[in-house]
Amino acid sequence: MTLTEKDSQYLWHPYTQHKTAQAPIAISRGEGALLWDENGKEYIDAIASWWVNPFGHSNRFIADAIYKQLTTLEHVLFGGFTHEPAIKVAEKLMEILPKNQQKIFFSDNGSTAVEVAIKVALQFFFNKKEKRTTIIAFENAFHGDTFAAMAASGISFYTQAFQGMFIDVVRIPVPVKGQEQESFDALRAVIEKHDCAGFIFEPLVQGAAGMVMYEPEALAKLMQICKENNVLTIADEVMTGFGKTGKTFAMDYVTEVPDMICLSKALTGGTIPMAITTFTQEVFDAFYDDDINKALFHGHTFTANPTGCAAALASIELLHTEEMQANIERIHKSHLDFQKKIEKHSKVITARTLGVIFAVEIKSDSEESYYGSMRTKLYNFFIDKGVVLRPVGNIVYILPPYIMSDEQLQKVYKTIEDAIEMV
Repeated sequence: MTLTEKDSQYLWHPYTQHKTAQAPIAISRGEGALLWDENGKEYIDAIASWWVNPFGHSNRFIADAIYKQLTTLEHVLFGGFTHEPAIKVAEKLMEILPKNQQKIFFSDNGSTAVEVAIKVALQFFFNKKEKRTTIIAFENAFHGDTFAAMAASGISFYTQAFQGMFIDVVRIPVPVKGQEQESFDALRAVIEKHDCAGFIFEPLVQGAAGMVMYEPEALAKLMQICKENNVLTIADEVMTGFGKTGKTFAMDYVTEVPDMICLSKALTGGTIPMAITTFTQEVFDAFYDDDINKALFHGHTFTANPTGCAAALASIELLHTEEMQANIERIHKSHLDFQKKIEKHSKVITARTLGVIFAVEIKSDSEESYYGSMRTKLYNFFIDKGVVLRPVGNIVYILPPYIMSDEQLQKVYKTIEDAIEMV
């Protein structure tokens, strides 16, 4: 019996309608930007396995750091205890995060990092005996699948089964080019009408919406409006963090600084699940009190897992090597060249690039749903050609490992060109 056949007996996959979906591909090995299935077929991982793996599969530098930590201290509870790897991660992050960030809270994944931030925003005002219960988010946002993160997300089919069960979230338009003022006006109107605790956003790029991009100046203006009205700002850098946009964090492009930042995915180089939410001292101080009820009563069994911390330290070290920074710039320039070429195609609506992120929107005869027929046709075409790409409706994006070779990139580009002709 093959791995795929065994899988169908026991496993329930994410974002999958098992009655209609094709059988999953059983991957047996990965190295660099490549994956191999159980039959030996080779695939280029052009989306870094859901944006987590910037340094390639089976990276020895991170693996050695994990092994060394496993032989010293694999895990210890973080309630009432601490350890050196967690402290080192905090010290390293303080060097590279916006300077107003002073405290870090560990959790397990991007969704829980957001969950922590939203709970903190709401309790921040509760502790101050001020009623603020509304969270502001962008239209078509995606922040995760736990309840508060799901409530802040705006892609309806992810959340429609749970309507009426959520915290209070109000949405505003994304300030894409030409619609900035509409977004600013909407934010002011929401703050005037509702008791707003926080504004959560994906800085500069909305990932699951199809790599929708907007300018740092527009985000800075929205943050200024929040600051003027004492609304906490939450930068969800789960996808954009650690080099994806060309800088360490997307917020490095923005003149304003957020009250909280959510980190995960590439934090550990795609090895061990781990997430971090960071805070200003002012936010932390609202919980620092003689009254125990003002504490943040939130935690996870594997909070600050030492092995995950070791992976994170190795990952951050790799990111800031000259070689990796040069790779990011090389891929960015390559994307720009491909953008200039492909955006003139008669079947292309638009193409866009930021850092190592590239997206192209393909013309369609009908409105395309997230998991519509065009998406399925494109996905199957890419898999058949040995390229892992997961289109969002009629939008195809690339978010590769930074170690992807020029030859591999050119194959990805050529496969996308062929797919455009095919549809």
